[in-house]
Amino acid sequence: MTDVLDNPLNVDSPARAAALAEERQEKVAAFVRTNPAYYLAAFDKIRSRAHFTPTFNAAAGLLGTVWFGARGLWNWAVAFLIVETFAFVQMARGLFGDLGAEARARIASIEGTLELRRQQLAAAVEAGSDRVDALRRAVTGIETNIAGFQAEAAAAEAGALPIALTGLGVLLMAKLVQAVVANTVLEARYSDWLSDATIPSGMAERHIVLSAIFMAIIVISSMLHYSFPGGFPALASFPTDPGIRLTGIAWVEGFFAFAVTNGEALFDLITAGIRLLLDALELIFVSTPWMVIASFIVLLTWLSAGVRTAIWSGGFLAYMGLFGFWEKAMTTLALLGTAACLSIVIGIPLGMFCARRKRLYAVIQPIMDFMQTMPAFVFMIPVIAFFGTGKPAAVVTTMIFGGTPVVRLTVLGLRGVPESVREAAISFGASKWYLLTRVDLPLASPSIRAGINQTIMLSLAMVVVASLIGAKGLGEDVLEALQYANVGQGILAGFAILFCAMILDRIVQGARD
Repeated sequence: MTDVLDNPLNVDSPARAAALAEERQEKVAAFVRTNPAYYLAAFDKIRSRAHFTPTFNAAAGLLGTVWFGARGLWNWAVAFLIVETFAFVQMARGLFGDLGAEARARIASIEGTLELRRQQLAAAVEAGSDRVDALRRAVTGIETNIAGFQAEAAAAEAGALPIALTGLGVLLMAKLVQAVVANTVLEARYSDWLSDATIPSGMAERHIVLSAIFMAIIVISSMLHYSFPGGFPALASFPTDPGIRLTGIAWVEGFFAFAVTNGEALFDLITAGIRLLLDALELIFVSTPWMVIASFIVLLTWLSAGVRTAIWSGGFLAYMGLFGFWEKAMTTLALLGTAACLSIVIGIPLGMFCARRKRLYAVIQPIMDFMQTMPAFVFMIPVIAFFGTGKPAAVVTTMIFGGTPVVRLTVLGLRGVPESVREAAISFGASKWYLLTRVDLPLASPSIRAGINQTIMLSLAMVVVASLIGAKGLGEDVLEALQYANVGQGILAGFAILFCAMILDRIVQGARD
């Protein structure tokens, strides 16, 4: 106890407090690099209170967006850049802008018509035509419109000073807010920097240059565009050449023509495989007596999700049967089952292969992003070119749209397996196959089943779209209802699709739980 009390570096001793204060000064100086004494006092003031503590940073208020960008506070810099750009544009419009340009352009566009009508009126008066009154009314109407546009231009020019003052007020308010919140925001970034040294500190030269360039480009171009409408055509429309688009179209068409010509055997083989599986599932779902299929689905739902869900599934199946959707629902399930089975058979092994190979997954991930984000109507074009129309093309389209979740979630589940568990299994002599089948896959199974569920749901969402290229089923009824504005048929068929989705979701989710 005596040693602790006599220790000159005790936590409560003045020497320890001075050492901590000096260390804090060094850290603040290393972080801010400019005017450390000011920022140290500001940070201490902010930390001394739990609520927001206003301070005033003149440099931040003066430099604005450049200051926040130079400090690496890009979220704040972008927000303030938008406000400052609006303020500068309003000031430029009020002080230097041609506010009446649009009204005068309309006047110029109708002056030629006025002159033509006047000539026609003079000729009609000279010839004693019965159109004199009509032409005189037309001339008077055009003159009235011109007078209205002139008044509009005068009113716009008269409002120049209020517009400029509004911009100045917004700018001053933005500067005040920047000066008040700057130290608080910077102190929060300083706290993050203490725990993460990779966060840039100080005012990096590249940040200063980038923020200044961005501000200059955005503010100057916006001021010129809005202050002088039509004066700078390059700002109004992107400079391009129609020949570039035509060349791109020719290249794409040439590529697809080459692929169709040289890959006909491959596409025929894929079509045959899809049709074989599809015909087998249609034979099971459509040709089998409805009582057998309904009993099997209810039994599977009961085993997976319980009695209550099985009762609901029976009600959903009864709805489809009573309203005459049974055969089309089974056709839809066959189409969905083909697409989902192929997606799962391809997706799970691919996800297992990519889970431990980051470079391969980095190559595949952009392809999956393309498959998920590209509108379905776009990738239907090459699918039709390769596979024609009909059910095989619908299966391929459904696989493209709905096949990615099972790959992503398989990779996510396998990468989420704790390394400590894998190391323990390896230390006990587990082989790679044992490690995969007895450790990785069981622990990743919740994520993999979630991927299967998402693949099934996304595949079912393509039912209506797939009907556009010849797929039969419930989507055909919805498409027909859209074409003929048959509200009742569309709603009833939509509920049938919904009930199919709910049955499949409860089966898969129940098994996962």
